[in-house]
Amino acid sequence: MNLHRLLAEREMPLRVGLIGAGKFATMFLAQARRTPGLHVAGIADLNLNRAGEALRRAGFPPEATQPSLERVMKTGGVALFDDAFALIEAPGLEIIIDATGSPTAGVAHALAAIAAKRHIIMVNVEADALCGPLLAEKARAAGVVYSLAYGDQPALIAEQVDWARASGFEVVAAGKGTKYLPGYHHVTPDDVWGHYGLTPESAAKGGMNPQMFNSFLDGTKSAIEMTAVANATGLTPAPDGLAFPPCGTHELAQLLKPKSEGGLLHHKGQVEVISSEARDGSHLPDDLRWGVYVVFEAPSDYVKACFKEYGLSTDDTGRYASLYKPYHLIGLELGISVASVGLRGEPTGAPSGFRADACATAKRDLKVGEMLDGEGGYTVYGRLMPASASLGIGALPIGLAHGVKLVRPVARDAVVRYDDVAIDASSLAVKMRREMEAGYKARAA
Repeated sequence: MNLHRLLAEREMPLRVGLIGAGKFATMFLAQARRTPGLHVAGIADLNLNRAGEALRRAGFPPEATQPSLERVMKTGGVALFDDAFALIEAPGLEIIIDATGSPTAGVAHALAAIAAKRHIIMVNVEADALCGPLLAEKARAAGVVYSLAYGDQPALIAEQVDWARASGFEVVAAGKGTKYLPGYHHVTPDDVWGHYGLTPESAAKGGMNPQMFNSFLDGTKSAIEMTAVANATGLTPAPDGLAFPPCGTHELAQLLKPKSEGGLLHHKGQVEVISSEARDGSHLPDDLRWGVYVVFEAPSDYVKACFKEYGLSTDDTGRYASLYKPYHLIGLELGISVASVGLRGEPTGAPSGFRADACATAKRDLKVGEMLDGEGGYTVYGRLMPASASLGIGALPIGLAHGVKLVRPVARDAVVRYDDVAIDASSLAVKMRREMEAGYKARAA
């Protein structure tokens, strides 16, 4: 609760390098320029014009852009790089933020930051879902911090879980809301905009990426984010993955408790995503589409009575209660991670084990020779699985399901396996993922 004071008291601001100049990064920049004790010294993007446009949109004056990081350290401003690794290795930086969204690039950036003794904040939850537990382990061994990004839902959920546990409560369920119907798993970028109430022309005019927005709709992003939450908190998925039950905020405690007690959960301590739409497509009036929640249990009759006295939203027994946050502010809140990592050496959520996996699943019958196109594309969507189940069948993680060719046919809604594709074993991301899998199997044995 003292982060602002600690930032304001710093003689030298926290110096940050930002990789990626998309929407999340631009939102962060808009607030970073107003935050005492924080200096975004460099931005790396393959498109330097996009990096410059992000600064302009965020309110930086034209003169803020400097020709080199050396100049920035003397006079202030921001240096632009078209090489992320040059930014990571540049002297004077303390924290690297990866906001690229590419799982393979994110793994490489994280490893480079760890090698350079920089703290790493992963806006790139795709890379975290692919092999975050191993990256966090390597960061700890190197004496630096690996952190999820505050403002994104996984870190906010991890915060709620930590609050409940630090208050002495058992967490029964935690997760987020989204817009979901079963048919959304098979939506492609060609028909995504109708589900958002947009035309392709208006979306294109707004610079909106159909594949990215489709990953929000087809369940992939939910699988990726709940993988991150499970690996960071110790909560686990149900054996069948996410059920996306329709649930309003007033029903959280009633529905998100075990089936044996009249709820919908497979077990206590579960991650789950709730839908803002009923199965008939009607909208729930008290939805949590943009927010996060936690359900927790009273450990005694006295605490149960306290829940009632203080007006908590509970189930019909009064024993289970819920709290929720209706919105997340994405990049506008990312400074919380920067301050926590830089001032306290504490992540805003970090993987502590390999408990869940986001696995590539066929959107339609796939044929030999087809190329998979990854998150939000035409060929696969992401499915949440327990890590043990994923490894048991050799499932292909969604983060490696881009640009790989099928060597076996895969039926619609079947999980794609490593043996179904021609995988590039020399890829750094593949090597790291295989190392993480081998470590998990060794510990399980």
